[in-house]
Amino acid sequence: MFLLLLLVVFLSSSSSSSSSSSSSSGSAAGPRPCPPRCLCYEQADLVDCRGRRLDRVPRRLPHATWLLELGGNNLSRVEPRAFAGLWSLRVLVLTDSRVQEILPQAFFSLSFLEKLDLSWNRLTSLPVDFSACLSALRELRLEHNNIQHISGYSLGSLDSVEKLDLSFNQLVWVGPGAFRGLSRLRHLYLHNNRLTVLQQGSLDMLPGLEVLQLGNNNLSQIDSEALAPLYSLAVLVLEGNNLQHLKFKTFINLHTTATHIQLSGNPWSCDCELHRVFSKILRVRHLHIDDYRNVTCREPPPLAGASLAWVDGQLCVAETATVLVITVTVLVTVVAAVVMAERNRKRNRGKNWDTEQRGEETA
Repeated sequence: MFLLLLLVVFLSSSSSSSSSSSSSSGSAAGPRPCPPRCLCYEQADLVDCRGRRLDRVPRRLPHATWLLELGGNNLSRVEPRAFAGLWSLRVLVLTDSRVQEILPQAFFSLSFLEKLDLSWNRLTSLPVDFSACLSALRELRLEHNNIQHISGYSLGSLDSVEKLDLSFNQLVWVGPGAFRGLSRLRHLYLHNNRLTVLQQGSLDMLPGLEVLQLGNNNLSQIDSEALAPLYSLAVLVLEGNNLQHLKFKTFINLHTTATHIQLSGNPWSCDCELHRVFSKILRVRHLHIDDYRNVTCREPPPLAGASLAWVDGQLCVAETATVLVITVTVLVTVVAAVVMAERNRKRNRGKNWDTEQRGEETA
């Protein structure tokens, strides 16, 4: 949408046909070449090759191209040095182009690229050198692919990336150090994947991360130290996972100014321990559970569908009653034992006195 608006603004601002007229082949007039079936807008350095049924990245692209739109094609793969010579390129869009494979050195010479959109393709993995020539990249979109794992080597050179979208993929796990080179990352979108565990070390070296979207995965466990490195985290989305219990330590390790957390849509097992954890979190000044009223119980069956906020005061009643019964039972047992001991003592004392009296009479 952003790219469409950019093109519309440019076209509407052109006051004469000379600024954007095309040759008979569909290219803009001017001294610089334009690939067949593409539109080149010389004044803005935009090249539009959307939906042209291209099966490879076109050659003869103007060297001054600032924005290249290649969405909606049939590229299948991105060849090595496919964009060689495009040193001025800042925005590259390859969305919905059926890309299945990115070969090594595919982005050679794109040292000044700031935005790369590879969303809605068929990628299952990224090459080891994926980020080698993308040191200036600020936004990387990889959502709606089939990526199953992320290697720290693939993303290791993305020193300038602020936004990374890996949502709607097939990620099962994110290993330690997977994002180790993304020191300026602020927004990380991992929702709608298949993650089951958030491991300690998987979010290391992300001191500036502000938004972490983990909703709609299969998370059932969060290591107690997994969130500790996130000193700037402002939004943490964990809704729609498979969480049944939480550890208070997991969240108290978030040393942030203020963090807003979303936890609804999980199959919570509502018991006294869960009540205590939520109660502690709610009392921490910098932690805010925004959707606490929507946190509902799955277990036990009598509480299924009930809001934790409505029943939390009752969850410890049974436990308290049980403890009280046990305490009373123990107390009664102790008192009974003391009474019996006292009776036995008195009985023994009486027997001893009788024995002494008989001895004196005999004497």
